[in-house]
Amino acid sequence: MHTVRHVLASATPGTTHELLSLHYGTPGQGPKVTVQGSLHADEVPGMLVAFHLRRQLDALEAAGRLTGEVVLVPMANPLGVGQWVLHGYQGRFELGSGENFNRHYADLTSAVLDAVMDQLGADPSHNVALVRGALRDAVAALPATSPLQSLRKTLLGLAIDADVVLDLHSDGEALLHLYTTPQTWDHGGELLARCIGAEVALLAERSGGDPFDEACSMVWPQLAERLGPAKPLPPACLAATIELRGEADVRHDLAAADAQGIVDFLVQRGAVAPAGGVKPPLPPLKRAPTPLAGSIPLVAPHGGMVVFLQTPGTPVQAGQPLVDLIDPLSGAVTTLTAPVAGLFFARDLRRFAVAGMSLGKVAGRDATRQGSLLSV
Repeated sequence: MHTVRHVLASATPGTTHELLSLHYGTPGQGPKVTVQGSLHADEVPGMLVAFHLRRQLDALEAAGRLTGEVVLVPMANPLGVGQWVLHGYQGRFELGSGENFNRHYADLTSAVLDAVMDQLGADPSHNVALVRGALRDAVAALPATSPLQSLRKTLLGLAIDADVVLDLHSDGEALLHLYTTPQTWDHGGELLARCIGAEVALLAERSGGDPFDEACSMVWPQLAERLGPAKPLPPACLAATIELRGEADVRHDLAAADAQGIVDFLVQRGAVAPAGGVKPPLPPLKRAPTPLAGSIPLVAPHGGMVVFLQTPGTPVQAGQPLVDLIDPLSGAVTTLTAPVAGLFFARDLRRFAVAGMSLGKVAGRDATRQGSLLSV
């Protein structure tokens, strides 16, 4: 393993931030995998899983079992980690711009198409290699005049040519779940869900807001659609956001199990040689995937105390009471019910709401929402 320190652009003289990446295996040998922890810097479970994964990768490399390249970014947001305000972290939004650290990543489709259109042919593997080279060049050409731009460019540069990209996050209080695209579900997404034991898998072609994982994966089907069958381009990047339960689930046993699930996935994908030369049997899929457009939020109509009536993991029917929202001045109680039948899989960690706040989510079977599908 070797360590690379990436110095980010500075906003003011005398201040610096750096991003650290750990590189295992041999570049260009076998599949490339990039895993990053806690892009939302106040979501600590991702950093702890990266800690346990680092130990696993050290041992696998020493045993000669790495057959691919693995890039591990143990703390993906040095900017957010430094935003300690009023005795608490503000790790989701950059204070200077108000922008979400996991939004507004560049769509490189047009730049890549312009660069390689005349060079692509009938050989899919040749086309993949050309596109990956063009993706690296397109990231290198992105502006990086602010710390936030610099962070986005650096993270994208570490992952844009990878076969697999795993972005480790956590919800408020939730089951282990993941987000990915329908295009990648049959090309490793289901395999990932099985290996990590995901309770919910939410699929969307475009979730809105240009998050990090989609910047890595969606360029491939977008290019393929514009190129047509004469210049075949397979979906060469599986990218997924893994929500490691809730923000308070920072436990060694959970993190070690999650790291092992990722290693099991890398064995199945051919980035790690199986112990004894035989891949272990796959665990069952816990639940069939559902559309992200069918994940319906519970929105507070007014402010007040939040009393949850159900815990994440509860199957619910439409109209079933889930939350009491209590006005502490008038004593009025508004009961929010399940908007659809499905699984109540996530809820907010806070217990006082403002009007318009999302308090929880129910994963339904049918796609009913449109527009931006992610939380703010």
